[in-house]
Amino acid sequence: MRKDYLAFFMSLFLSRLADQILLFIVPLVVFQTTQSAAWAGLAFSVESLPRFLAFPVCGALCDKYPPVRILHISQVYRAVLCLLAMALYGVFGGIGWLVALSALCGVLTTQGVMAREVLMPHIFHHYRYTQTLSYSQIADQTGLVLGPLLAALMLEVWAWHWVVLGIAGLFLLADLSMLMWQRLSHVTLEVFEPTQGLWLQPLRVAFGHIRDRAELKKIITLAVGVNLIVGVTLATSAAMVIGEYGADKDHYAGLQAAGAVATILILFVLARVALPLRLLGGAGYSMIAVGAFVCALSPNLLGYGLGFLLIVVFDKVFNVYMRTTRQRVIPAQDFGKTVGVITLLNNLSQPFAGLLVALLAAPLGTQPVVLILAVLASLLGGGAGWWFAKEHRPAAVTSILEADQHAGK
Repeated sequence: MRKDYLAFFMSLFLSRLADQILLFIVPLVVFQTTQSAAWAGLAFSVESLPRFLAFPVCGALCDKYPPVRILHISQVYRAVLCLLAMALYGVFGGIGWLVALSALCGVLTTQGVMAREVLMPHIFHHYRYTQTLSYSQIADQTGLVLGPLLAALMLEVWAWHWVVLGIAGLFLLADLSMLMWQRLSHVTLEVFEPTQGLWLQPLRVAFGHIRDRAELKKIITLAVGVNLIVGVTLATSAAMVIGEYGADKDHYAGLQAAGAVATILILFVLARVALPLRLLGGAGYSMIAVGAFVCALSPNLLGYGLGFLLIVVFDKVFNVYMRTTRQRVIPAQDFGKTVGVITLLNNLSQPFAGLLVALLAAPLGTQPVVLILAVLASLLGGGAGWWFAKEHRPAAVTSILEADQHAGK
């Protein structure tokens, strides 16, 4: 791999690693301090909700200002906020500074994610875009897996406020890797005339693209179905493994580790093998749905584990299909604002799945809830395929008639 590409992916890995450590320690420190699961859950909501809500605004910012500059701001300001929060903790005490830090860092994380999303189609000229997405997800997934493990090791050695200072150091290292990428790559990005306004006009442009492009409506519908299954899996996996099948936490940890390893392996395959886009989308969505049905109907842990692996592995396959389609369909000058809105719409179904679990798991049982959402996701997938074919059929007929008229002249 070229040195400039390696520096970019290293920056992505370090940034994700730092972010995951922070995500891990906040609810843990809150619970250890308050001994209340309710307060820990509230802390998790406070740190995660701003991440989703910030996507449309951050996407618009990436179209209005240079994404490299926005990425530097994201990483440097997160490091500064870590230092500031720990200074305030040292003066006033209390864990509210940690929760506030995580919420603010969540918004800046979204800003960094959107900046990289806008950059990647333009800077990896030696890779296919699907290959670029695979390598970026490998870096992201590795940070996602190693973050909680490193956090646990750090907390064994240091108090949590020293861990936060270590997180600041990781953010600074991520920014240094970006500076190295800039020095090695000498990439010149195309500059577009920015959309006026930060709120309403970018939203109008984004929703206009979604309204006018059938492929965007299709991938949003499919992503909603995928996130229903991913959401119910995240919400119920611990209850299924430990409660339904009577396994222990070691089995649960082993299943999570197996999912992480399998995901990284499939991403390496996607980086090396060129597959048709329709195959990626169809196989990804279908196998996620199959995995959900296997989880819902399996009488033992082995079957559930197979279904779980199908979901987490083919979620990444579908992700490559979805992001490649977005890059192909959305105009470059409106890419950030449109992807920001799409990402928000895609992810709304995850908390909806968690809400259904909270409402229905007690009266119906966990597996029936998974089965209900598997059926719903399958209906969404079939409906999206039918809708997309229907919208393209008139265009195809028009093209044939125009070709016949041209041939007759």
